[in-house]
Amino acid sequence: MTASRVAEDKYRPLLRQDIEENTKWRYGPPSYEAVNKLFEEGRTKVWAPGSLEEQVQTMVKQWEMEMFHKLDFQENRSVDPEKYIFSLNGRKGISLEEKRKLGGGYIPLLQTSLPEKLRPYNPYAETADSSHKAFTTAFPRGFALEILHVYSGPPQIVYKFRHWGYMEGPFNGHAPTGDIIEIYGMAIFTLDENSKIVKVEFFYDPAELLGGLLKGEFEGSAEDAVATSCPVLRNTG
Repeated sequence: MTASRVAEDKYRPLLRQDIEENTKWRYGPPSYEAVNKLFEEGRTKVWAPGSLEEQVQTMVKQWEMEMFHKLDFQENRSVDPEKYIFSLNGRKGISLEEKRKLGGGYIPLLQTSLPEKLRPYNPYAETADSSHKAFTTAFPRGFALEILHVYSGPPQIVYKFRHWGYMEGPFNGHAPTGDIIEIYGMAIFTLDENSKIVKVEFFYDPAELLGGLLKGEFEGSAEDAVATSCPVLRNTG
């Protein structure tokens, strides 16, 4: 893809270079046009260029893009793939390879200790592709992210975040409600001497997300409810 055909993403400055260098993508080069518009219309904070908050927000958006869309761990620019560890809500940390074995995609962010029969949505029964398809179908405009507060700077960055989107598509057999779904949480990113992310700790309540998605009337099987068109997979939050 030539430089003239690749649009600059002002919130993910490395994305254009990634596309031009023929990065291996899970679903093809991602498009953030819709979610960037959602972000600009719904954000509550506008950080000054170059501020710590703006830098952290850019770093997190870049990290999310790589975690969801890049196939080759070695092509990740934001993390050290050999050292990287991810932890959710105080659970034991997992490496990138363990994350892949777990299923990748949204699954590590939805880990649960609930008995299987009590899970309204069972992430362990999903794959990276099926979970990505389900969430991008439910949120066709994406799931926007903003940083609300940064409590400490590198090498250990502690921040509060907000994610939001509108449920304008079905999820797991439940009809779309059109309602906004918001989640709030905290995260800790640890950087090494090369400013690469080596540890991510996320703290939030997945029930805030799933509760809103399962509110709509149940219309049928999750398989029937999920769109399968490839372009949908390229829109993300």
